[in-house]
Amino acid sequence: PAPEPTQGPPLVVMPARLLRDKGTREFVEAARALKREGIAARFALVGGEDVGNPAGIPRSEVDAWVREGVVEWWGHRSDMPEVLRQSNVVCLPSYREGMPRALLEAAAMQRAIVTTDVAGCRDAVDHGRCGLLVPAKDAVALGAALKEVLLNRTRREALADAALRHARANFSETGVLQQHLALYESLLVK
Repeated sequence: PAPEPTQGPPLVVMPARLLRDKGTREFVEAARALKREGIAARFALVGGEDVGNPAGIPRSEVDAWVREGVVEWWGHRSDMPEVLRQSNVVCLPSYREGMPRALLEAAAMQRAIVTTDVAGCRDAVDHGRCGLLVPAKDAVALGAALKEVLLNRTRREALADAALRHARANFSETGVLQQHLALYESLLVK
């Protein structure tokens, strides 16, 4: 865990490959709307292209967003702890997930999370307590949730503190191993 940065405008990071079904376009639409409202924040796409994937976002579209000033594109990064350390909020507006490692890492770094109410994401985030869940494919709801955490530092910090506690209680390596062992033992007894 690390305290969130206090210098400059808050940074919202979306750690995901550039795919439609990761909610990339909704993230950009939400960022555009918030910037139009005068919300002082930065929005960064942190993930590589997925060339050849039919759901991939064309590089030309990403470049246009960057030129417009809506988002920054940091590309693929292998130093995610450093990326998360620079962030104030982590956003993953995915349409579907398994167990999103990006959200577990964000919680472990003590960051507020805004994500979608889909399997995997809702398993990693307790809505209203350690993050905010919004409907998938809803840029308006995504923007409203981001606005809530961007404009209220106290709320953002409370969500981040709860996210860290939630990650430690539910997703530590030791805890997950104990859950697996308990499951195996219950199956052996029967």
